[in-house]
Amino acid sequence: MDIDPALLRAFVAVSEFGGFTRAARRLNLTQPAVSHQIRRLEEQIGRPLIRRTTRSLTLTEDGEDFLIHARQILAGLDALAQRFRPSPVTGVVRFGTPEAFMGERLPMLLSQFSRAFPSVRLDVHVSTYLDLSAMIAAEDLDLAVVLSTAGGENGGTALRQAEFAWVAAEGFVPPSCGSLPLAFHPPNCINRLVGVEALERTDIEWHIAFTSPSEQGLRAAVRSGLAVAVLMRSDVEPGMRVLDREFGLPPLPSADFVLIESRGAAAPAAHAFGRMLVEMEGPGS
Repeated sequence: MDIDPALLRAFVAVSEFGGFTRAARRLNLTQPAVSHQIRRLEEQIGRPLIRRTTRSLTLTEDGEDFLIHARQILAGLDALAQRFRPSPVTGVVRFGTPEAFMGERLPMLLSQFSRAFPSVRLDVHVSTYLDLSAMIAAEDLDLAVVLSTAGGENGGTALRQAEFAWVAAEGFVPPSCGSLPLAFHPPNCINRLVGVEALERTDIEWHIAFTSPSEQGLRAAVRSGLAVAVLMRSDVEPGMRVLDREFGLPPLPSADFVLIESRGAAAPAAHAFGRMLVEMEGPGS
């Protein structure tokens, strides 16, 4: 049975406003037009839905039951229309993120944003924290997630906390030569800067045994037992362990993932994406 949603809206309006005249005003129709819609609906259903007297209007038992379903159907139609209503927001959002921030939730957010704003093009750039900061400063990106060890970037929004740790394989044994092998990102990565700065305050002998621009590369070097790396505690996988002051290694600072934006990121599309990202990382997310 195909029922015109306009008939359902007329029936719900008559029920909620208690009469045809007030329902007609609410629907911006004439009273005879609303009466005609109710008659059509009752004819289609094949049973009376409303009891009419000169002084009152009540629903029949079928009408009460029908009202429940009509409201559910209209709520679903309204939600569907809202979900697929064309967005007035257009343009391009240039977003930068480090690999360590990607995880499982960010790809889901990118997909949700694309569905919610189909007229907006997303350009996503995955790079190191320092490169992303430089791109924001040069206005080559609108928004970027960077890692800050100093309480947050100026004007940035803290998203979540991260903690650096020295990480090795479960059965890692340092080599007999006495120099500790380390796996690092290239020099423009904050993980490397944090690790080297901490090591320079100690008497530990160390050398770089493995260099990779990717998180997966560092984790592979760690799992193989080749070297120790500076990773996020949240990135420790089975087969790895955190080294708590073993081999004389110094403590490492915590940090914040921070959302920063360029001076020119005033477009509604960039603001909408930033708002969704902050909501995704907010309390209870």
